[in-house]
Amino acid sequence: LITRYLEHTFSYQELLQGHGFGARREQMLDAFAGLLVELHLAGCFWGDCSLANVLYRYDAETIEPIMVDAETSVLRESLSDGQREEDLEIMIMNVAGGMADIAAAHDLSIDQADLMLGEDIAERYRNLWRELTGTLLIAPEEGFKITDKIQRLNELGFDVDEVDLIPADGGRRLRMKVKVGGRNFHSAKLHRLTGVEALERQARQVLSDLHYYQCLVGARTTTGKEVAAVQWRVGIFEPMLERLRAMADIQDPIQAYCAVLHHRYLKSCESGRDVGTETAFQDWLAVGRPDYARAAENRRPAGMPTV
Repeated sequence: LITRYLEHTFSYQELLQGHGFGARREQMLDAFAGLLVELHLAGCFWGDCSLANVLYRYDAETIEPIMVDAETSVLRESLSDGQREEDLEIMIMNVAGGMADIAAAHDLSIDQADLMLGEDIAERYRNLWRELTGTLLIAPEEGFKITDKIQRLNELGFDVDEVDLIPADGGRRLRMKVKVGGRNFHSAKLHRLTGVEALERQARQVLSDLHYYQCLVGARTTTGKEVAAVQWRVGIFEPMLERLRAMADIQDPIQAYCAVLHHRYLKSCESGRDVGTETAFQDWLAVGRPDYARAAENRRPAGMPTV
């Protein structure tokens, strides 16, 4: 098996807190559920999903998992419900075994291992799968629900390739079925607007900074926003990346940029006014450059959907 090296990636060992994932457990649930959903949508039966067969990297406030061992995988046009459930069962067993090994390495009993991690991943997977593939019944006067559904999927990072509206209940309602594409809605939009390449959640954060800048300069027309996007990249984004690249221990400057943006948001909320990027940057340095992904660990309660 030959794998291509991926920048800024690490093994699950870096995410461990003692004999489990601690506050990062929610991020792991989101990461694994999202990865399996994407693979299954593409018709890929993995057959050996485990903690060790995945690399990880920070993507703004989330963790992006990357499949690195596809030796047992099979690619089909689509997967049946039974095939998907079989893949989930393999994942549940492998993850439970991995957590048992971690507990044993800490001289703990099997009862102290997080054996339910795989089960919880599967539950979150099923919730996300229903959101992406389920049908929605709408009345003729409820056309707004079509937009709501598409926006909800876009918020999860998925492109919507097709929308089918099929008459139901004797024509009194419509059955809405969507076909989702890749999970790159925000990254594709950022690249289209600015030429900047980033991971999906990073792109979502960076886009918010672009929109923030466009509001500051009063860009309202299409042309004005396009000009502002160029000004933002040349005058704001690239200079900040250069400053971040020059700092020791910063491996992913775009991830660090997201951390600065998050810090700006927190400081603005704290002071009740916009503190500005430079002020936030200097304070971020002064308090030890808190990382966005680590800061997000304790922020969100359990539940769907953020994957």
